[in-house]
Amino acid sequence: MTLTKQLRTTGYLALIICLITVLHSCKKSGLENNNNGNNNGGNNGGTDTTVITPPNEPPLATTIGFYADDWKPKTFTPPAYTATAKPTSTADAVVTADMSNIITKVSKYLFGNNSNPFMTQMVTEPVLLDEIRKLSPNVIRFPGGNISSVYFWNEAPNAPPADAPSKLLDANGNSMDPGYWYGKNTADWTLSVDNYYSMLQQTNSTGIITINYSYARYSNAANPVAAAAHLAADWVRYDKGRTKFWEVGNESNGVWQAGYEIDVSQNHDGQPQLITGALYGQHFKVFADSMRAAAAETGATIKIGAQLLDAAPQSWQTPTDQTWNQGVLTAAADAPDFYIVHDYYTPYNTNSKAADILSTATAVTQNIITYYQAQLTQYGVATKPLALTEWNIFATGSKQMVSHVAGMHAAITLCELIKNKFGEASRWDLANGWSNGDDQGMFNNGDEPNAPKWLPRPAYYHMAFMQKYFGDRMVSASVTGSGDINAYASSWSSGQSAIVIANTGTGDKTVSVTIKNFKPGTNYYWYTLTGGSDNGEFSRKLYINGAGPTGDSGGPADFGNIKAYQAAVQGGITITAPARSISFLVVDNQK
Repeated sequence: MTLTKQLRTTGYLALIICLITVLHSCKKSGLENNNNGNNNGGNNGGTDTTVITPPNEPPLATTIGFYADDWKPKTFTPPAYTATAKPTSTADAVVTADMSNIITKVSKYLFGNNSNPFMTQMVTEPVLLDEIRKLSPNVIRFPGGNISSVYFWNEAPNAPPADAPSKLLDANGNSMDPGYWYGKNTADWTLSVDNYYSMLQQTNSTGIITINYSYARYSNAANPVAAAAHLAADWVRYDKGRTKFWEVGNESNGVWQAGYEIDVSQNHDGQPQLITGALYGQHFKVFADSMRAAAAETGATIKIGAQLLDAAPQSWQTPTDQTWNQGVLTAAADAPDFYIVHDYYTPYNTNSKAADILSTATAVTQNIITYYQAQLTQYGVATKPLALTEWNIFATGSKQMVSHVAGMHAAITLCELIKNKFGEASRWDLANGWSNGDDQGMFNNGDEPNAPKWLPRPAYYHMAFMQKYFGDRMVSASVTGSGDINAYASSWSSGQSAIVIANTGTGDKTVSVTIKNFKPGTNYYWYTLTGGSDNGEFSRKLYINGAGPTGDSGGPADFGNIKAYQAAVQGGITITAPARSISFLVVDNQK
């Protein structure tokens, strides 16, 4: 071969090698640009060179503590699906999740609810029990609420203890009928203690019981605190280890609560007319000692919570409120196993707008945990698990409480409770009263017009989907491009990645998702929950992937069989987030 031909051949070979290298580089570069280096576009059968940073496992927050003792890994099973076209418009928002950046394990007790003694015997209501099983709240509180302050768990109707007075004082110091409630009442309209336990068993739930602290205030016994603590301890004995979580009283600082003000002429241990946080803290230790001793007799271990205020008292609040936390924290000292707060997020009895309601889910939840930690630091008390045993919204006048917006608020609040590392939360409540739509009940108690008894309200579906499609660990997520989009990411122990996407705005948004430190599989699936066009911005209807109710309110029947939307990961993960919607998205992992 001549030198000229050799050089020409060598040049051709070099050119071919160069072209192959450039084409390969372009292809690889394009994939990285599409997926920000995270292989969201799929592997296409080639060699996967994606570098994955192993996930961290941060120490469990002390604000969660023992509520995660029975944490279990979750396994995702892909749902039946309908292939769905991706949006082709430019993304309005980009969600970036990082599977290696674990925020926290998810406490299963955050999805709880409240029962009450005026929603039937429950076990006689198969429709209700079936819905609760599908909701899977994990923990259900009883007997309240304000009722717990006048509740005698071991008494038959109209047979209060001899030292329970025939009259109590209201917030203005006026005498009133006490309205006692009884745990042995078997009438069909109420819920007995035994049927509460049976309901828990039939719905695979555990309990959180609020004992009657106020009895320690208004009892006419020679030692009212001992009498009330003994009543609580007897319940622990009767419980025989079935219930792990116990609360000493309910909102005892409130002027609306039995025992806030007492008739000192009938009191025999020198208590003041008005309750204080310090007095409650002193009494708490007596209750806790008696209840723990009772638990030990049955071989059980229980956790006992003390009440705190969720936010700094306003200037108009009572002197009791002004020093409540200080008094409880200093007097109870290390006796509580956990602390309890309540919050109803929106201004009381106010006709709040949808945007205002939705904004509270983030702001108020963050404020609660910040204030809680600051109070513990200020008074030199060790951090304990935090339980939000009542929460909902107080918005009234436009049927806000029974609306899809209330459901959105519930879903976002649950995400924020996870993110801010609460241990337990129980939404108020399973059923209440219609009151022209100012009804915090998750189910129709039978008095909603043109609706079957036990019809689930929109919040039911949002909370059920949170249980079913949120993983067992929350990981970090951020949003760019739109202030209307909130996003919360999680990982499943079975390997999948999940994103909750909330569009709180009034316009549809195209949302793209980038997932770092994750090797996706072939498909992603999602459900989108929206409201209807009824009742202005507070639709009483709930639609899941377009399927809705047949009546004036509620959601689709047999919602568990609605097919997910599905699209291929290849080419990017993108969905349309309709105005005022929550989307639950899960991405397959590479097997």
